[in-house]
Amino acid sequence: MPKDIMLPYISHNNNYRDINIDQLLCLYEDMILGRNFEDICAQLYYRGKMFGFVHLYNGQEAVSTGVIKALEDTDYVCSTYRDHVHALSKGVPATEVMAELFGKETGCSKGRGGSMHIFSAKYNFLGGFAFIGEGIPIAVGAALQSVYSKYILNYEQPLKIVACFFGDGTTNNGQFFECLNMAVLWKLPIIFVVENNQWAIGMAHHRSASKPEIHKKASVFGLPGIEVDGMDVLAVRKTALEAIKRARSGGGPTLIEALTYRFRGHSLADPDELRSHEEKDAWIIRDPIEYFKQYILSDTLVNIEDIQKIDYKVKKIIQNAVDFALESPDPCVDDLHKYLFVNT
Repeated sequence: MPKDIMLPYISHNNNYRDINIDQLLCLYEDMILGRNFEDICAQLYYRGKMFGFVHLYNGQEAVSTGVIKALEDTDYVCSTYRDHVHALSKGVPATEVMAELFGKETGCSKGRGGSMHIFSAKYNFLGGFAFIGEGIPIAVGAALQSVYSKYILNYEQPLKIVACFFGDGTTNNGQFFECLNMAVLWKLPIIFVVENNQWAIGMAHHRSASKPEIHKKASVFGLPGIEVDGMDVLAVRKTALEAIKRARSGGGPTLIEALTYRFRGHSLADPDELRSHEEKDAWIIRDPIEYFKQYILSDTLVNIEDIQKIDYKVKKIIQNAVDFALESPDPCVDDLHKYLFVNT
């Protein structure tokens, strides 16, 4: 086996008992929804129903589900260009996300954003961003307004948390360091979630960073840095809950490095020829959905009928989303400049 193959990180303590059966099934449903949604996106893209760059999330579902499903509805999520599944986890309907990918007027961004710019004010989903690092300052701004609203404007609701997702390649950019510094200075309620899928487009992470352990960079700025198995949804959830509790109580930000892997190429236009078969196989064998399903089945927490019901439910959701997108109208040419500015 080549020396530079990135082998999966494996957690050794995933027997968490602070979760009930309904929550377990919710986690499974969210992950399987994300996986099936991305799989149908690949089919539709190659059939010419979607255009531009489409970046899929297959393999990383435990990170999205583990973090976002630990948040409250009033909390915020800020994503990257790999944003479909983050939006679904936050509650944006599959119909609206699919319609956006089709460029339809009924999409969550009115068909103007496409794959890399999923956005929903209703669900506090701050959007996907086409360039790496773009979303981090936006997330920090959202966290600042949360503090301002709570302590300056004296709003009565609990402090709103911001979960900011980005990849390993982003952590060598200036926005990352500047925003970590600001977040600690102002004790902002933000969780920085590094989805370390080992590759920044075609560059292996361990070949591009002088200090590959991203979570250790947090100590420079004085915030907790935690490494977690990003293929284990319960491990991610446990870590996220601790970070959320800290942020909501005024303790400030946390940096979470989730070690995960994308099962497809960087985008659907990427033939994925740079990664070795040995490396991919080593990670795919730890598919987070299969790993979680076998765990809850073997521990007799749920039965196979429960799983099958969810699988069937998700298939109906996906089919409904595709039908909705196909039947939805295209944006009107006369409305080309609509939605560029907020109506006042």
